[in-house]
Amino acid sequence: MSTPPPNPYSGAPVPPNPYAQGPGAPNPYVQPQPQPQPGGPVPAQQSPYAQPYPQQQLHPQYAHPQHPPYLVPGPTGCRNCGAPEAVNFAVRAHVGVLVVMRFHRLDGPFCRRCGRALVRIMTTKTLCQGWWSPLSLVLFTPFTLFWNLIAAARFAKLEPSDPTPGRQQLDEGQPVHARPLAYVAIVPLLWAVWVITNIIADVSG
Repeated sequence: MSTPPPNPYSGAPVPPNPYAQGPGAPNPYVQPQPQPQPGGPVPAQQSPYAQPYPQQQLHPQYAHPQHPPYLVPGPTGCRNCGAPEAVNFAVRAHVGVLVVMRFHRLDGPFCRRCGRALVRIMTTKTLCQGWWSPLSLVLFTPFTLFWNLIAAARFAKLEPSDPTPGRQQLDEGQPVHARPLAYVAIVPLLWAVWVITNIIADVSG
């Protein structure tokens, strides 16, 4: 059987607590703080639970000592390759098949080379697949081609710039007029001319 603890109110002497610390005894759980030197600055006390922010996890272009981790600046330059010379302009493509229409848009910013490459890809896609519905033929495809024409002019005004290390620029490839898929647009255009010609002939006759 275990011995019951002594009653402090019975008048019997209470044995001393081996874990009790006397006045002025140091606390073994408190970390020592650096003592200030005479005439020097007083060191700031740090919490034992404070952990330094792992700067190595940040992107190299964001690891700046003047930016706190919660104020990381947004990306700059080309969206694809990171080149500094870039313009914020979107590139579009349109696909129209009977009653099904799809609209594609790639937002910038893009540099000169990446922007021109995307304009050629998206324009060729539109010329090949954008004429096969009535609304696409008369409205959406012409608007998309005109938009990409403006985008090509915006990107052509930029100075050539190199990508950031570890990233590559898109290949511009051949111009649109040198791509065979771009001439698929001739078929619906000829059909539209034939329909308009027949309507004019019926009305005039």
